Amino acid sequence: RTSRVDRDMAHALASARVLRLCARPVVPKRAQTRRFAVRADMEPIPGYATTKQTITAGSGPVVAKGDTVTVHATGIVEEGDKKFWSTKDPGQKPFTYQAGVGAVITGWDQGCLGMNVGETRKLRIPAHEGYGAGGFPAWGIPPGGTLLFEIEVLSIKGKGGEL
Repeated sequence: RTSRVDRDMAHALASARVLRLCARPVVPKRAQTRRFAVRADMEPIPGYATTKQTITAGSGPVVAKGDTVTVHATGIVEEGDKKFWSTKDPGQKPFTYQAGVGAVITGWDQGCLGMNVGETRKLRIPAHEGYGAGGFPAWGIPPGGTLLFEIEVLSIKGKGGEL
């Protein structure tokens, strides 16, 4: 026969296992210490969930579909405020891509259209316009992770050459 103490101990251990399995870590809100402050005045990109905010205005040519664009970019996972990539880190180079044709994630692709050379813009990209439900674990992007980018346009090459 099992004693009452043994039964109570077994119940306590089982309860602790259930709590450990079900518990979710609590991530404190660190709005004042975030590397990338998301502001309420970020504006929507029509037809998309990604939002944008111009930090520094540029001038001259504008990023359009099909242009080859070179940028400096820093990417942070909003959940956890963790940088996963930056072209400004030692050993990194500016990133070049073709705009508006699906060569990069949707939020970035649409969020950079209309930028001028010299412009710096912040983008907040929800998972479904970023790396989706699977995330990108190799870069530390969790499943369903929201991405925050700061992007500066360095140069634009259009169909007619350097702009």
